Amino acid sequence: MLLAEAANPEWVSVPLVGWSLGRALAGVVDAHLVTQVRNRDAIVRAGLVEGRDFTCIDNENVARPLHQVGKFIAGVQGKSFSTITALETVAYYEFERQAWKRFGGELAAGRYDVVHRITPVSPVMPSPMAARCARVGVPFVIGPLNGGVPWPKGFEALAREDREWLTRVRGLHKLLPAHRATRANAAAILVGSRTALDEVPERWRDKCWYVPENAVQASRVATDVGPRAHGPLRVVFVGRLVPLKGVDLLLDAVAPLVARGSVVVEIVGDGRQRVDLEARARNAGIAAGVTFTGWLEHAQVAERLSNAHVLALPSVREFGGGVVLEGMAAGAVPIVLDHGGPPELVSPSTGIAVPLGTRVQVVEGLRAAVARFSEDREELARFAAAGLARVARHFTWDAKARRIAEIYRWLLEPTSARPSFPMPIGDEPIASPFVHVTPAQRGVGSG
Repeated sequence: MLLAEAANPEWVSVPLVGWSLGRALAGVVDAHLVTQVRNRDAIVRAGLVEGRDFTCIDNENVARPLHQVGKFIAGVQGKSFSTITALETVAYYEFERQAWKRFGGELAAGRYDVVHRITPVSPVMPSPMAARCARVGVPFVIGPLNGGVPWPKGFEALAREDREWLTRVRGLHKLLPAHRATRANAAAILVGSRTALDEVPERWRDKCWYVPENAVQASRVATDVGPRAHGPLRVVFVGRLVPLKGVDLLLDAVAPLVARGSVVVEIVGDGRQRVDLEARARNAGIAAGVTFTGWLEHAQVAERLSNAHVLALPSVREFGGGVVLEGMAAGAVPIVLDHGGPPELVSPSTGIAVPLGTRVQVVEGLRAAVARFSEDREELARFAAAGLARVARHFTWDAKARRIAEIYRWLLEPTSARPSFPMPIGDEPIASPFVHVTPAQRGVGSG
């Protein structure tokens, strides 16, 4: 059973993660998706049959009013993800309560071998079903979990600009009902980053695996990188136009390069900072070389990435950075900041992770990285080709599903060897940070 409260083929971010991983897992195991009712129509349009392939849980009696409160908060103060997540936690308790009411009997009867909660990916969201599954002897898998990236020193003011006041008291999530029981009763915990691993107490590290939150469809990995040699360097940014994404840092960095015609920039996305960013480009005299497209359909975004030389993601606080993989799969070389999730996806031969420092240092680092690829197109082509190979090897949904299926089998076969998935950080996978677990240690409900 795949629990994915958010799983929608027509949306982006976490709902697309839930859908994509769920479908990839259904390709390697006999899987039934349990999701929230708001996803029903999109899932039916994708060809699945309700009752056979998926079941919808209707917790709208709780979720709808909380969603309205979230919309009000977003309208008044701008979207604060920490506040929205706190509201969603209340609705998620009801989702799992109803899911257990619907399937608890079948689980106790052995109808399902494993329960895997895919979404939410936030580590602050408890899962009461973990303890319930443990009591009936069904292994409970959770993840990939991702989040908890701290605000870097020198950029704390951006937290206030993004209304992320709840991050100051984030540790209080450990007091939520079922927080400890979730980790204690999970048979396997999938973590999407080192930050997420660090959030797991040492006593439960023995049941952790590194599985990245994001991936791409294998069919979308380009077969070649296209022409790299001629014309100005094409840099693209994709994402929300809010302070933490650092688009202002990017514009300041590329301004002299755009002014002399060696670089052009395309900003794909929208948000409350757009007007200020457009004014920033005009004031710097580079408006002719910077295009703001607004939000585009997913297929159009993929086209922009395939036409770009460089994907710039100067976000100062990014958990997953799925667009980095989308960019590499399209042949765009990523330039990211060395903080959070993106630098774990980028290796020294596939992109550049600009060191954090003061604002001036970050701007200078971004400028140097962009200028490097503008001036050396042969190196740019090598990086792009290496990026295609890295994504194809480590970061497709199919590869991810096969890894997770190995974990399922390990949980169900007491004498089998524990799967080992080194974290592919750098040009070669590093040694696994996860300790070996003997068959006697893996029991459901251990901890």
